[in-house]
Amino acid sequence: MKKITQISLILLAAITLMYCGSKTETTANTEDYGTPDESGVAVEGNVIAQGESLVNASDCKTCHHKVNKLIGPSHTDVATKYEFTQANVTMLASKIINGGTGVWGEIPMTPHVDISQTDAEKMARYVLSLDGETEH
Repeated sequence: MKKITQISLILLAAITLMYCGSKTETTANTEDYGTPDESGVAVEGNVIAQGESLVNASDCKTCHHKVNKLIGPSHTDVATKYEFTQANVTMLASKIINGGTGVWGEIPMTPHVDISQTDAEKMARYVLSLDGETEH
């Protein structure tokens, strides 16, 4: 009887490991650009909220704070420095992905090559929205 219990526990453990190892992770659809309003145009706020979630889930807070300078500039300082345009969204997304140095001092920004262009642009839109400006 003891041997059957041991075998049962081993089988249960093996099945549990197989199940956990094969389980696929689900993630939110970050490709959504907003919920359409009555006119069918996507509402910008959803992209901003997605960007905020992406920033909060990343390592951005290691060097940046929403309002206070840490190692790098505060996100609000970035929003104040750059006009909220598609060109600046693209430029900041590139900085997020590729890193950079010299604009805010000599300490380099670490590249984040694992972040997609789409997600980096959402993050940039969130940051640029922090001074109350909307994209134009």
